[in-house]
Amino acid sequence: MTQALINPQDSIERQRDKLLKIATSLMRRIEQTDSDHSAGYAHFQHAVQLEDQVRARTRDLEETLELLNRSNTELSVAKRIAEQARADLSGAIEAVQEGFALFGPDEHLVMCNSRFGQQMPDIQDRLEPGLSFDAYVNLVSRSDHLSLPLEDTVDSWVAQRLERHCDDCVVFNVRLTWDRWLQVSEHRTDQGGTVILHTDVTDMMRMERQAREKLLDDQARIIRATLDHINQGVCIFDDHGLLMGWNQRVGTLLALPAGQFMLGTRFEKLLGQIENRLTFPDATAHQRLKDWVACTDPRPALSFEVRRGARATLDVFAQETPDRGFVISFTDVTAEREAIRAMYDANESLEKRVQERTLALEDALSQAERANASKSRFVAAASHDLLQPLSAAKLFLSSLEDGVAPPEQVQDTIRRTRGALNSVETILGALLDISKLDAGLAALEPGPVPLGVVLKTLAEEFAPLAARKGLDLRVLPCSVLVESDAAYLRRILQNLVANAVRYTDEGRILVGARRKEGSVRVEVWDTGRGIPRDEQKAIFREFHRVREGGGGSDGMGLGLAIVERACGLLKHPIDLWSEPGRGSGFFVNLPLCSTAKVHAKSVIDIAQPVQSTLDNLIVLLIENDETVRRAMTLQLEKWGVSVLDVNGPQEVDELLGELGILPDLIIADYHLDDGLTGLDLLSTIEQDHGSIPSMIVTANRSPELRRTCRAAGISLLYKPLDPGQLHARIMDLVEITARGAA
Repeated sequence: MTQALINPQDSIERQRDKLLKIATSLMRRIEQTDSDHSAGYAHFQHAVQLEDQVRARTRDLEETLELLNRSNTELSVAKRIAEQARADLSGAIEAVQEGFALFGPDEHLVMCNSRFGQQMPDIQDRLEPGLSFDAYVNLVSRSDHLSLPLEDTVDSWVAQRLERHCDDCVVFNVRLTWDRWLQVSEHRTDQGGTVILHTDVTDMMRMERQAREKLLDDQARIIRATLDHINQGVCIFDDHGLLMGWNQRVGTLLALPAGQFMLGTRFEKLLGQIENRLTFPDATAHQRLKDWVACTDPRPALSFEVRRGARATLDVFAQETPDRGFVISFTDVTAEREAIRAMYDANESLEKRVQERTLALEDALSQAERANASKSRFVAAASHDLLQPLSAAKLFLSSLEDGVAPPEQVQDTIRRTRGALNSVETILGALLDISKLDAGLAALEPGPVPLGVVLKTLAEEFAPLAARKGLDLRVLPCSVLVESDAAYLRRILQNLVANAVRYTDEGRILVGARRKEGSVRVEVWDTGRGIPRDEQKAIFREFHRVREGGGGSDGMGLGLAIVERACGLLKHPIDLWSEPGRGSGFFVNLPLCSTAKVHAKSVIDIAQPVQSTLDNLIVLLIENDETVRRAMTLQLEKWGVSVLDVNGPQEVDELLGELGILPDLIIADYHLDDGLTGLDLLSTIEQDHGSIPSMIVTANRSPELRRTCRAAGISLLYKPLDPGQLHARIMDLVEITARGAA
């Protein structure tokens, strides 16, 4: 009945009012009716039930209202917190020093701060929420404050900007008017939106530009100093053929006064000034240079030679620069060309002599013919390399005859003279080695050699030279014993390492040993110039130099000849791998030694640095050559040594008898007058005065003399004497004497 009277769709308040109204009506009807007591009681009971239902519904309604009020209160608090958070976020974004903007996942602007777009005031007021990203890019592209690169248009810039927008992270700089710069950073949010930051980097860009300009100025000064100190004459032209730089050497080589070189001079004008001073090999070379300069296509390097006067020869090399300019260099190759002509004449003469000798000795053995031809070529080729440093030494010494040169010039001349004489000594030593190897007279003493000691010695010897060239020299440790001659093995590896250092301009050099079955292969690798395949056999000939690395500074061309002959004599196979531009590798195969013990001292005779001093040392010098005796006396006295110099045995007896004291050390020449040897004289002195530390100096390199000196405990040093080796050997003897006394 109640369900029929109340509509469930009505609100709680509506249902309550209806129930109260129904209860009131029923009570009124009960009071007014004349029906029996039982019916009235039933109605009363029903009314009580209705009242209970109304009361329960009212209670539920009150709880619901309370819950609703509580929810409204919490919603209000949450709304206030959200509004406060939004206000805090807006304040934080506004406090950011950069321009900030947030685009939603739908690519429309959600919010931005006041600094966003402030560098472009003509569009800043149009950057409002709801603006699409494409519209934002178009607004920026058409701003009067945007400075586009010359090669870009508005449409191309917009296309590039929208293309970069597809990346997850974008950072780039935008140039504005009045030399201002803006850095744009674009990042994706987790919800797919986009955050854009605008940072003013004008000060940073200007400082970077100033630093770059300063660096360019410093580089320009360095380049200028470099150009002025190189031996080549250099002219630098821009892409319009205007002279932009040159050095003083070019004026000297071309015999032009300095006033002829002016900034901005056209190439054609400068060429006209030097045409009268140079002789081109033919008319085509002159025209080829002009056509090369006028060419609009990429220009390959151009090289040719010109003559200046009757003798001077200049090598001209022209090369294009990345900015379409070009550089022309002039190199004086007169000495090289004269050497080539001399070699050509010598070769022609040699060929004629070989032909005549072949006809005269046609019945001789072919091996003898090859030996004679090789020896003749060797002597002819060596003459030039010997005369060059000797001529230089004579010229240097003649420059000191007037005695008016400043001290620094005298020291420089002495240093250069010493270098020239050292070159002569080196060549003579190499000639002697090759002569012995060719004649089969080399004294070999095969035995166990600790390879690690030899490699360590070479590492210490070449480390300073490699460091000066900026090379990474690595010598791997090794502990094997090989069967070889200690001196010649060291000479072989020394020449290979020296060649690697000499012909490597940058990179590294690796020296190590690779153990194989029954043998060890010593490998010397470098990252140098490399050797063309057609020259890999010829490099082992005397005085042969690879064409790409030719020049007097690259050595005499004797090292590999000694290596090949020594390896052949010792039966050590030698192999070669090389590739131009990548480097070379030389491999020497050595047999393993079964001997378990070896004395490092027998491996190689090297003076170790000691802490002794030569001051107040008394040395008895026995030398029958007055010039050599005087030179050695001056050198020893320079080190603080007191020198007693004598000519022979008679002066020795008189001097020692007169002084009444014995010297600390005796240095004696091996070949004295009247057939007497230094060893004989030292033996006599020992019998009369006792044992005194002694040293023999000689040009005799026979193995018999070396064995005799070793057996007698006498130090041996070969002529021509090197001051450094002499000083080290004396220090070694002094140290040994001091240890014995202790």
